[in-house]
Amino acid sequence: MNKKDIANIRKQFKLDNPRMNIREIFNVYVKKESGEIYHQVSRPFQMLDQETQELFLANFKKVLTGHLDAKLFELKFKRDVDYSTQTILYEGMQMDSADWQDNMLEIVGKMFAYASYEFDTVVTFIRGEYRKPTKKRNPESEEGGDDEVYVNEFILCSLNKTDQPKKALMFDYIEKEFKSYHVVDPIINLDSPMCGFLFPAFNDNRADVNHILYCAGKVNQPDYTFIDKVLDCEDIITAQDDKDCFDLILKEVIGDEVDSRVISSVYEEIDRVVQENVEKEESEAPTLDYRDIERILTVSGVENVDEAKVEHAFKSVVSDEKHEFKASSLVPKTIKIETKVANVTIDPKDLKHVKYITYEGKRCLLLEVDEEVVVEGFKLEEKSL
Repeated sequence: MNKKDIANIRKQFKLDNPRMNIREIFNVYVKKESGEIYHQVSRPFQMLDQETQELFLANFKKVLTGHLDAKLFELKFKRDVDYSTQTILYEGMQMDSADWQDNMLEIVGKMFAYASYEFDTVVTFIRGEYRKPTKKRNPESEEGGDDEVYVNEFILCSLNKTDQPKKALMFDYIEKEFKSYHVVDPIINLDSPMCGFLFPAFNDNRADVNHILYCAGKVNQPDYTFIDKVLDCEDIITAQDDKDCFDLILKEVIGDEVDSRVISSVYEEIDRVVQENVEKEESEAPTLDYRDIERILTVSGVENVDEAKVEHAFKSVVSDEKHEFKASSLVPKTIKIETKVANVTIDPKDLKHVKYITYEGKRCLLLEVDEEVVVEGFKLEEKSL
């Protein structure tokens, strides 16, 4: 799935939306440490009161929120797994209302067979139907819109922790006095899902039952045991891991020292590849192999670089010369230059304006600007080196 596919689904989670029909919601309350199911209930989603619906809908949106390969990951199911999660979910989508919960309980059993928590948890499943128009409505002919739609079944899961409410001071309007207020019932934390998933994945309006969209609880911290043992999916690499490997390959090829203009040019060239992909509205994210990296380094001004040297660097860092990096993972949003005197944060494309020089025997960071510099309302005095 690309971010456009995810955004299209996420924005449909709102009240009384004909394009998102959530038929059932199944809640399973699991006791801490033991992993025993304390309570379970399945009911039509529309039977919930409006405020409860809104709370759950906001939670489901959070399961589908985040950057790809950092918080959201499209996973591929492993082959030759006996009664895999893929099979359990696929059967669950086809079953009638009375039976689908049994399949979801199979997944809950997997979740707590490999993990225990210091707090009670609630696992929520919804089953529904997602509709998307095949084309936008033409205001002149009034064709398109909801006249013809793609229709796809789905199951979404969210795992949430429970919090114990804190004691508070309240004011009693009737007796007109202050009292201590303490609720003993646990509160389900719907603001920060621990993890979740959407099955199946959707690509170009088509359901892909061989993939699932997984949501990690924290950025660049996927639960690898959950991915392997619960979802029965193949290994993944995060965007941060990809970036770290890329940086090591650059050091292997370029060396430890580099001109700021060179590294800035490398980032600009990679970003150009990403932007071209966006302009062409390609569904597949652009990737870079060792040949692409060799070309980028060459046009960026790196000396003595050739294809064999880059291929060798790939083998030494990722043990696979055929590895392909996602281009969007390689360009940092900002670059932070840390020194004992001050920290400077800049855009990668502006790195070429930064120089590391020696002036009067002192090491200096020179930032080239084309306008006056104002600090706390004062213009800094201009001096010449």
